Amino acid sequence: MTTVPSTSNSAGGAGASTATQQTPTLDYNDFLQLMIAQLQNQDPLNPTDSSQFMSQIAEFSNVEQGINTNSKLDQLLVNSNISQASTMIGLVITGTDGTQGVVQSVRIDSSGSTAILTDGTQVPITAGVSIGYPISSSS
Repeated sequence: MTTVPSTSNSAGGAGASTATQQTPTLDYNDFLQLMIAQLQNQDPLNPTDSSQFMSQIAEFSNVEQGINTNSKLDQLLVNSNISQASTMIGLVITGTDGTQGVVQSVRIDSSGSTAILTDGTQVPITAGVSIGYPISSSS
């Protein structure tokens, strides 16, 4: 049996938390490296059964399709967030801490969405935030 070293890239950076626990998963490249290592190190007098090899090829295809699906879903989520953010501009937002103002722009990043008010204040868009139309004062 051949042992293949771990290929996970878990380098602890300045923003890494020691309390965060990562679930060991294989990505596309890890799966490919394992398959190549198996082919290189198989016994030439007793090669891998062709049905097992075809099963591994099918699994490789499934992994690739899963990665492609996740990539497309991520892009759909970003597009949805951008569409939703565009409807917030000009509305009044009240943050969970009571901060209130008119939304001038919305920033979307990996940590979520943040409304930037006309006075420069930033309000994270999270649960408990209220968004509504400005109240016009008629005299």
